[in-house]
Amino acid sequence: MIGIIIVTHVTLGDALYACAQHIMGRPLPNLAQLAVSKADDPDTVVLRARELIEQLDDGAGVLLLTDIYGGTPSNVANRLIIPGRIEAVAGVNLPMLVRALTYCHQPLEVVVSKAITGGLEGVLYMLPESH
Repeated sequence: MIGIIIVTHVTLGDALYACAQHIMGRPLPNLAQLAVSKADDPDTVVLRARELIEQLDDGAGVLLLTDIYGGTPSNVANRLIIPGRIEAVAGVNLPMLVRALTYCHQPLEVVVSKAITGGLEGVLYMLPESH
């Protein structure tokens, strides 16, 4: 099963984790989150992320989901990428996370693709319903 780590600024990852667990309706043993604050040293965050990767990687690989590209969380994730084993996607949103969790038993490249399409398809311009 693919491990998934949400790497975000401060409490965003906590909120996404809690929402995903609520939506999926079950414990999520393959999901973890790593909060990054302004005070954190990026090298220390990389070490913490490596520990989480070791905990979650059962041999199938790990997907890192970060919030904003270019921020410390995505820069940390970028340092951890090992193509085919540890992959990263920036721009995490709840639809992306739920899609990744739904397909976590598929190969890593499938989970990456499903996460990206889930994130993109989850952004919609809403029009009022006609009455």
